[in-house]
Amino acid sequence: MSSRRKIRIAIVGIGNCASSLIQGIEFYKKNGFASSKPNALGLMNDEIGGYKPQDIEVVCAFDIDKRKVGLPVKRAVFQAPNCTKLITNHLASPNAVVQMGQILDGIADHMKDYPQERTFMPSGRTPADAAKVLKETGAEICVNYLPVGSAKAAEFYAERCLEAGVSLLNCIPVFIASDSKWAKRFAERGIPIVGDDIKSQVGATIVHRTLAKLFEDRGVKIDRTYQLNTGGNTDFLNMLNRSRLMFKKISKTESVQSQLSERLESENIHIGPSDYVPWQNDNKVAFIRIEGRGFANVPLHMDVRLSVEDSPNSAGVAVDAIRCLKLARERKIKGPLYSVSAYLMKHPPRQYPDSHAKKLVQDFIAARRKN
Repeated sequence: MSSRRKIRIAIVGIGNCASSLIQGIEFYKKNGFASSKPNALGLMNDEIGGYKPQDIEVVCAFDIDKRKVGLPVKRAVFQAPNCTKLITNHLASPNAVVQMGQILDGIADHMKDYPQERTFMPSGRTPADAAKVLKETGAEICVNYLPVGSAKAAEFYAERCLEAGVSLLNCIPVFIASDSKWAKRFAERGIPIVGDDIKSQVGATIVHRTLAKLFEDRGVKIDRTYQLNTGGNTDFLNMLNRSRLMFKKISKTESVQSQLSERLESENIHIGPSDYVPWQNDNKVAFIRIEGRGFANVPLHMDVRLSVEDSPNSAGVAVDAIRCLKLARERKIKGPLYSVSAYLMKHPPRQYPDSHAKKLVQDFIAARRKN
């Protein structure tokens, strides 16, 4: 395994999503991938351009919590307030030490009112020179796992990626890949980027947009719909501050609206986080309702309850986005990866139906089209 090519990544935010990604990489390392018949359980793509999930290597990381800063990443991922499902607690790596990041707008004020095991505890250390760390460690791709609403912090790390020549995988709802000015800057620097706001493998947004498309494809007129979510991780605690949700609400709503030939009026579509339930931990429960009219104007409605472990659900998509970015770097592709972003992100630069986006990504992986 040591002779295989590696994908060197940086991670900003060693929270539940980072923990699931890193534990998941170890899971696929340990589960038969040296054999001729690898077990591809839980992967959309076992191999992309010759790269498997275990070829992803974390070479540097940034966080602001004093329980994580200064620790090797393989230990930091298990520190509070992380609460995701344990995949494996035997991590041989990554040995990269978590560097102090820039706080900026990364911590919502209300979070100081919650128990220490549930919230962030900022370190007083001096922030590291992020661009310098990215360069010195040879990072190729930076994965942004900052909290929702961290617009200034997300833009700070986007700038550092531009400075260091590193690709950005923007997993949060701050619009960078889908912003024409940022997209142009990454293209001018010859750096591929994927964003914004990562979909889950089978999460609330992908289920909601698929059902909305199903209704429309089958001739049902949608009158109104909602999506309500509850969870108990720091993401849901952070989102109790509704002022941090502007881009999140736009991202999730537009992801569903984009599947409809006729947009719903704003009062007839409600999509967004609903409440924080501490005992749910990293379990997310989504309630989706669609009301419409079918043949001869006869009404029908659908109610769906979806329960998922939030962070592994995200990591299952991140492993594909990382590997696609690696291919783009090898092929000298510049700027946003439109097909990859459309398939894997809620708010991509260009929206496509998921079936079409999947075909475009398959073509990209097979080098049948550049982007």
